[in-house]
Amino acid sequence: MATEPEPQGPARRSPPAQAVRTAAGHALRTATAGLPVPPTGRGLPGRGGDSTPDWLEPAMAANGIGSFDWDIRRDILEGDQRACDILGLDPDRFDRSSAAFLALLHPEDAPVVSRRVERAVAELGQCGAYYRTVHPGGEMHAVRFRGRVLADAFGRPSRMVGFVWDATVELHKREKAGELAALREERSRFIKEAARALSEAVTVRDVARVFTELPLPGLPPDGLVLASMEAGRLAILGASGYRSELIARHDRSPLAADHPMAFAVRTRTPVFIADRDEYRERYPEAWEQLGAGTGRSSWAFLPLVVSGRAIGVCVVSFDDDRELDADERTLLSTLGGLVAQSLARAQLHDAEHELAASLQRVMLPRAVPSVPGVTTAVRYLAAGSGLQIGGDWYDVVPLPGGHVGLVIGDVQGHDVHAAGIMGQLRIALRAYAAEGHPPAAVMARASRFLADLDTDHFATCTYAEVNVDYGVVYAVRAGHLDPVVRRADGSACVLPVAGGLPLGVDPDEEYRVTRFSLDPGETVLLCTDGLVEARGMDLDTGFDRLCEAVAAPLPARDESAREPLEELADRVAARAADSSEREDDIALLLLRWDGPSGGRAAQQLRRRIGQADLARISELRGELRDALRRWQVPDLIDTAELLSSELVTNAIRHTDRDAMFTARLYQAPGQGRARLRVEVEDESDLWPTRRTPGEQASSGRGLMLVEALADGWGVEPRGSGKRMWFELSAEGPAPTDGQVY
Repeated sequence: MATEPEPQGPARRSPPAQAVRTAAGHALRTATAGLPVPPTGRGLPGRGGDSTPDWLEPAMAANGIGSFDWDIRRDILEGDQRACDILGLDPDRFDRSSAAFLALLHPEDAPVVSRRVERAVAELGQCGAYYRTVHPGGEMHAVRFRGRVLADAFGRPSRMVGFVWDATVELHKREKAGELAALREERSRFIKEAARALSEAVTVRDVARVFTELPLPGLPPDGLVLASMEAGRLAILGASGYRSELIARHDRSPLAADHPMAFAVRTRTPVFIADRDEYRERYPEAWEQLGAGTGRSSWAFLPLVVSGRAIGVCVVSFDDDRELDADERTLLSTLGGLVAQSLARAQLHDAEHELAASLQRVMLPRAVPSVPGVTTAVRYLAAGSGLQIGGDWYDVVPLPGGHVGLVIGDVQGHDVHAAGIMGQLRIALRAYAAEGHPPAAVMARASRFLADLDTDHFATCTYAEVNVDYGVVYAVRAGHLDPVVRRADGSACVLPVAGGLPLGVDPDEEYRVTRFSLDPGETVLLCTDGLVEARGMDLDTGFDRLCEAVAAPLPARDESAREPLEELADRVAARAADSSEREDDIALLLLRWDGPSGGRAAQQLRRRIGQADLARISELRGELRDALRRWQVPDLIDTAELLSSELVTNAIRHTDRDAMFTARLYQAPGQGRARLRVEVEDESDLWPTRRTPGEQASSGRGLMLVEALADGWGVEPRGSGKRMWFELSAEGPAPTDGQVY
């Protein structure tokens, strides 16, 4: 084959052999056309004319070199016996023309030889090439020739003389060297690709996946196993080419001391076994226990060594006997080193991430309490790696009077410090809420608590108190996201809530309360910003996607099926940004108000009014209005609101303790009208005194109003303090069994 291939066109096709030879012969004849033919009678060297020197013949014979002489103008080709043997031709049958010579060559080599000879003739120079010939027996041989064009007395090309020798062995060596070079290049490329893939593997599972999918160049394995050593036991992390039951049988099993894996780990050197007999001879006990049942015939056990310590082993096995050469062993050993470094890094990552996740789980509530009248669902999705945990949290707090508080928040930062602050803040806020403080006071106290910690961290938070009796929500927001509400008709929208500064920024911040109502079956959703913000997605787009997910139809409620609210929580979490795009944790809290039992609200309203919390009186009036409207006695709203405000204000002004407000709607036995009873309890022993104020007096008319407008009123002593009450009668529905709700 020619060593200098000619350039080919874009649509290269091998022409038929006869056409190639005919064209090549025509080219040679064209190149020598018009040259004068010399007189006959002149012989070739060693053939009746000039003779080969005696000292040259033994050298040519010893090196297997033949000579040839081509008369260019007469197109006669002659050669010695060695040249004929090398070319594989019969001198008696060879017509000695250039066309007949070209017919002996491989169709791909004939044009190359023809062009080089034509150029040498035109330039009176020399040429040479490799080419392939087929001997009469059918075997393929490679031949190399070197020739020079000689000129006649007029400077015109006359003859080409030269040498030929068999280059089959040399060509095979060159081909073998080329194959080895290509294989080395492929292995070098494989090492680079393996290093890149293993460097991108984050978890132990990723490392196992990459290792078991590696295509080893030149020696494709039939089986791969990656295992770590844990307290003398073999923990299989990943495998391919083996039956799952075989892997399960050996996973977490003790490793015998004479097993080749144990030897590789103990000595930190690879173990290569070429065939079954070698395995049986070197490790007889391990062969009986493990090796005989694998169905393999040769193995490579590669220890995974990091900082002088073996952390595991990887096994490469083959179905046939295989004696690995030095290059193959070097490749496998290099691969073992890469896997070891990647596995150690992944194990550290998994350990750190598990530590962070455990810390996060400890900080979050272990279980969400069940509150009659509402259904809740929570989700937490961690993001980041290692110890990069967030300060996101949620909480559900049972409140006095059977109500429930919802908390969602996020502490600034993504580290263990942020998680620790989150745990302290969650407990403090839960305690403030459980004491019965109104939402604004709960948020203000939590902000003051975080500021007193002096951590240089702030937190965003939303706290909502849900009146389970009649579905009214009182929400307070401290730099956090607005809630999303899913209405009874299936639509979803973002509900604006008055906001304040994040917790810890200003200890004296006062927060405003936003009040909204839920109908039975409606759901309120609270979340952290990881759910609606990600790379390439702004907040508005995130909220649009969230509302779309929340508004999608829910499965029908069925006792045998899963809770629809859990399905909704799964759907919302599943549509969150993928972990490769999401940079923050996600906390998600959903609450559905199921409505009162029997479809009617519980007919009792109970609230504690703080001594210094005068704003609570205004909130109480609003709650009472809602309650009476739901109890279907709207005619009592104005009178009940006025008289209740008078009793509560009187208790707050003339005592130094909190007051407890209770309103009940009931039907006394034997009466057809519903009656509203309102009670205000305090711990003061000072009884109210009815007095007649002057025309210019600004106070003193409270009891006069109660006496004038109420159907009945009075003061009752208690063990500590007193209870003031009044009753109003109303037309409208009421319980028929006389039971107070």
